[in-house]
Amino acid sequence: QVQLAESGGGLVQAGGSLRLSCAASGRTFSNYAMGWFRQAPGKEREFVSSISWNGASMYADSVKGRFTISRDNAKNTVYLQMNSLKPEDTAVYYCAARLTRSTSRPSDYGYWGQGTQVTVSS
Repeated sequence: QVQLAESGGGLVQAGGSLRLSCAASGRTFSNYAMGWFRQAPGKEREFVSSISWNGASMYADSVKGRFTISRDNAKNTVYLQMNSLKPEDTAVYYCAARLTRSTSRPSDYGYWGQGTQVTVSS
């Protein structure tokens, strides 16, 4: 089992920045790919970014150049640095874990955190 806990969400003005953290406990963190997803009211959960066990990362087109994913295996934590935030980034952000290679499909991830709210005001 892997337990995940997100933090760092909040209210920020458009153009501002936030850094989300996801702390993992349980199995060997370094073996897991980690993903960030988000879900806005009335919309499906969508892929934001992911990072594989070897550091390879992927981004949704909507966040490329603005968001950066990273991981610190010594701290069992994955981060999502979000810059130049837009109102359309408003959503609940979830981190998720799966073994080895990351993907962009929510259904591929077996472990999920509870989510953290990010609200971007215009």
